[in-house]
Amino acid sequence: MGVDSEEKQVARLADQLTETAILDTTDEIALREVGIDRYDIALVAIGDDLQSSILTTMNLRLIGVSEIWVKATNKTHHRILSKIGADRVILPEQEMGRHIAQMLNNPMVQDYVSLGNGFSVVSILLPERLAGRTIGSLRLNDQPDLQLLGLMRGTEFSNCRDLKAELRQDDKLLLLGKRADLRAFSDAL
Repeated sequence: MGVDSEEKQVARLADQLTETAILDTTDEIALREVGIDRYDIALVAIGDDLQSSILTTMNLRLIGVSEIWVKATNKTHHRILSKIGADRVILPEQEMGRHIAQMLNNPMVQDYVSLGNGFSVVSILLPERLAGRTIGSLRLNDQPDLQLLGLMRGTEFSNCRDLKAELRQDDKLLLLGKRADLRAFSDAL
């Protein structure tokens, strides 16, 4: 269900969602009347209106929605949302900034996902000079703190169990490890 106080926003998404409603999400009774309590998860993506974001989150918790994700605009907003029961608070600008900084810091990293506790999964574009070599020649078995998850060749995934498989230009390695170990490996390539 998509909910917004602006009729234009609701109309724009009406064909893509099963249900839509035009209402003020800071009104607990209005949320109950549209049946928000039937949903297990809610995503609150209210822009710069901190008060509405906080009241909506509180109302969803009171109604009994079991999991609530909320977009925050700053650290104070983040703290408040966490205190009133948001399960996950997202600071999109900050998270995207960190993501881009990581990729700029290492041009071979095409993308990455932080898993927490210092672990990440990265997609590393192989340098052209490695084309024709085998997966085994990368000596990943000598790196106990790194795990080769697979290889992307265009849109095709390979699990890389065959260490004699030949690498090609534009292949991307998918690796799991701690940031320092991943950085050292990509620097060595």
